Amino acid sequence: MSDYSFLEQLLQSPGTSSYEAKPARLWREKAREYGAQVTRDAYGNSFAAFGDSTDLTVMIAGHIDEIGLIITHVDDKGYLYFSGIGIGDGRNLMGQRVRVVNEDGEEYIGVIGRKAPHLSAGNEQSKRVKLDELWIDIGAQDKEDALERVQPGAFAVHEAPPVRMGEHRLVSKALDNRVGAFIALEAAREAAKAGATARVVATATTQEEIGGIGANVATYHVNPDLAIALDVGHATDVPDVSPKLAGEVHLGKGPAIEFGSTVHQGVAKRLRDTAREADLPFQTSFSPRRTFTDADHMAAIRTGAPTVLLSIPNRYMHSPIEMVDLRDVDSAIRLLARFIAGIRERDELLPQD
Repeated sequence: MSDYSFLEQLLQSPGTSSYEAKPARLWREKAREYGAQVTRDAYGNSFAAFGDSTDLTVMIAGHIDEIGLIITHVDDKGYLYFSGIGIGDGRNLMGQRVRVVNEDGEEYIGVIGRKAPHLSAGNEQSKRVKLDELWIDIGAQDKEDALERVQPGAFAVHEAPPVRMGEHRLVSKALDNRVGAFIALEAAREAAKAGATARVVATATTQEEIGGIGANVATYHVNPDLAIALDVGHATDVPDVSPKLAGEVHLGKGPAIEFGSTVHQGVAKRLRDTAREADLPFQTSFSPRRTFTDADHMAAIRTGAPTVLLSIPNRYMHSPIEMVDLRDVDSAIRLLARFIAGIRERDELLPQD
């Protein structure tokens, strides 16, 4: 069983896109404890390499950034205004606590404010909530007081620490996608312990929530023969979600192997076959065009790397109460370790005539 206290540390560390330094530092520290060769690049991507093969390289990547806010203005009363980083809708922000981090790394708790319903006109209550109708209140007396703590350019994330629900469920902000970065490191370590002959490079990528920029840079750097993207995917076992549109993906029934889109179909089938042979639970999900994950970027770097996407079912994505089942996380780690340990040569990844 994996060290889930480490996952919880990652979840509590604030780090939205372009500001991932704190969780990335925790990730690298754990990788060093595991004996990996740890490096980072100028764009903030972190790498943990296990093994020294020059014949075969497997990259396992999960992005370490989370959605958040960037402070753009402080008004005369000391209220902070913001733009979204991976957030375009204010519905999951109203009435929430946030953690604001200034350029010196100092952290302050704030709350998202909006005009009270009692003071709103009738038609205002039914409209979509726009970000410019919201503000952050850090308890400042005025602008000068606020600026002593926070200046424009600071960032904020949900203040929603991890909570266990029942025996297997974990609820937290930032499961998208600290859980993927966590699995990448754990699976790489387990694959090495299982006798993988490939050089396995776990990667915590940056800036996925604003377009997969980190994955572009990181994949070019690693130049893998096989790329595995890890992310969360929508669980559809909630009310008002039709399986006709999104398929059937449930918490606790295993990670989801993606088919279609930019995913390499041969590698996806081999991953599925590995799960069946090992009697490990898995599900399938489908992307007709793009996956909207790092996989889209990893597949197209240099001359192209065969890429597969494995997702952890997640309820309530891009909210402070994202929920996953730790049995799915454990199954993903065991599946990837077995899959990678079973690959011996680069030619196994190429289409057969």
